[in-house]
Amino acid sequence: MNDPKTYYDEANVVRSDAVEIDAPASIVWSILIDLDRYGEWNPFCVHARSTLKMGDPVYMTLNDYTAPGRLATNVEYVCAFEPERRLSWEAYWNEAWPYAARRDQTIEPLGPDRCRYQSSDAFLGETGVHVMRFCGGWVKRAFDDSARALKARAEAFARGDMSGAMKQWTPEAA
Repeated sequence: MNDPKTYYDEANVVRSDAVEIDAPASIVWSILIDLDRYGEWNPFCVHARSTLKMGDPVYMTLNDYTAPGRLATNVEYVCAFEPERRLSWEAYWNEAWPYAARRDQTIEPLGPDRCRYQSSDAFLGETGVHVMRFCGGWVKRAFDDSARALKARAEAFARGDMSGAMKQWTPEAA
């Protein structure tokens, strides 16, 4: 039987657009795990800190897409670390915060110099439908913005364009 607090329902999953990136998976991976530099490129997660060891916390500062200019803090826990393939963290269910979720960031190599990136967030358990209803739209937008920003940064690095790699991506620039 599924645990009512943490079961998976495909209807409660948000996925970013899958973006094809003209850069090797190794470059995309190096950007994803360089948490100290998230503020240089990521329009949603502007600060992150973690050892990235399995089970360790990931402390994040996120742009609040429901209130422009406001930041929110979040803590989740590393649950997958597959170099150049997958980086994931999850929010555990607890009585104080009964909103379990799992975020997966996946990289699919398409050849030596190309890959595909996609991010997803599964809102788990009996609260998942409510989280999806109230947050799904802005989470999708935040993940799409982050995917496009990752693409821009990785492609700039792959070209050796350090000024482009350091440029903050914004939705208005797309």
